[in-house]
Amino acid sequence: MEMLDEEKHPPKKHQLINLPPSMNRPTVSLETQRINRLIDSNRYHSPSKPIYSDRFIPSRSGSNFDLFGLEPSPGKEDGPGSYAGMLKTVMFGPDTPEKRDVVTGFSPSRNMLRYKTETQRPVNSYSPFGGSGGDDEASPGVSRRPVKKTRSIVKSAYKVLDAPALQDDFYLNLVDWSAQNVLAVGLANCVYLWNACTSKVTKLCDIGIDESVCSVSWALRGTHLAIGTSSGTVEIWDALRCRRIRTMEGHRLRVGALAWSSSVLSSGSRDRSILQRDIRCQEDHVSKLTGHKSEVCGLKWSYDNRELASGGNDNKLLVWNQHSTQPVLRYCEHTAAVKAIAWSPHLHGLLASGGGTADRCIRFWNTTTNTSLSCVDTSSQVCNLAWSKNVNELVSTHGYSQNQIIVWKYPTMSKLATLTGHTFRVLYLAVSPDGQTIVTGAGDETLRFWNVFPSPKSQSRESKIGALAFGRTTIR
Repeated sequence: MEMLDEEKHPPKKHQLINLPPSMNRPTVSLETQRINRLIDSNRYHSPSKPIYSDRFIPSRSGSNFDLFGLEPSPGKEDGPGSYAGMLKTVMFGPDTPEKRDVVTGFSPSRNMLRYKTETQRPVNSYSPFGGSGGDDEASPGVSRRPVKKTRSIVKSAYKVLDAPALQDDFYLNLVDWSAQNVLAVGLANCVYLWNACTSKVTKLCDIGIDESVCSVSWALRGTHLAIGTSSGTVEIWDALRCRRIRTMEGHRLRVGALAWSSSVLSSGSRDRSILQRDIRCQEDHVSKLTGHKSEVCGLKWSYDNRELASGGNDNKLLVWNQHSTQPVLRYCEHTAAVKAIAWSPHLHGLLASGGGTADRCIRFWNTTTNTSLSCVDTSSQVCNLAWSKNVNELVSTHGYSQNQIIVWKYPTMSKLATLTGHTFRVLYLAVSPDGQTIVTGAGDETLRFWNVFPSPKSQSRESKIGALAFGRTTIR
């Protein structure tokens, strides 16, 4: 009976911990103290020992097996395979410390419910391919994804043409670039043609000493040029034969804006009206659009030829369809004249417009849903807008007070480049047929050529624009 009682009630000194018989008591006492320190970490913490697990969710990879005199299981979570090492290097970089090296920075409150202490690293160092992007940090056997470089835009004009008597008038449109790579420029009462491939200058016409050229616009094929005059007439010229083929009347005052849509030519005048002219018909115009209360200074057809946008000195932006004589959409948010108008070639119904000195804003509209999308204050008079047909970017030219040219990324409207060189307002803008080059004109009587947009991805050959002529020459 006494032996049975002894088995049921063993001596109290044996109740400390369940241990193998081979372990002696001094060792047991020391190990018990260390375990108590880990459990009650709020009262005691050794700065030289990291904590890798908690009592609720043990982590075998972070456990200290030496504490209990045990050996870790080989080939399990901590297997030293080359694949594990490479994966760690790729994910966290070659400078990731080993677990045994993480000995500082522990705080019980900061590491609550964490498996182990963290190593502070810069945010930008957590790259899927490790390192900070330098070639010296590349991991062996791992191919690094190439970093896309920001496109560099040359901030100086590669060619300058002298354009004597180029008018400094915000409401005129005196420069246009044809599909045949020929630039038309209105200078006083004459129109000159500059061939971008050969740099040859040709005088197309002289409309008379009592007249002045107020607008020029190429037909879509680039063989015929429309000219708006100060007397209110519109002339059609055959550019190949340098011969006038038609004169059309209808306006009482100067014609400062022209826009083609297939065989239909739209003309905007200081008399506040827009005339639709079908050059296949004998009549001078087939319809008259009324809606503006001041001079019409901007006209642009959409790329699908279904909508016409017009801007006026009444601070209004109006949108018309093919058959309407009254505007179908009215936008009145601008607080100055609206000359700068551009339809996006990338998104149907996306229209951009720019206001004059008192406004200085570029606004974006969705004409499909009749909504205002966004507005950007440019801090300068907006004279012209043009979209790139190759990428989702646009360029704006400006007047008071900075006379700059800005290339924008849409829709973020981040500035890709700001170009300067003109000393007067940059009133005129045209884009080359390949979509890479722009030409700008100003009251400083110069035309400047800039490479601002990339080439189409499908285009492998280099542009021929200006290839044979660099430097400064004259257009007449």
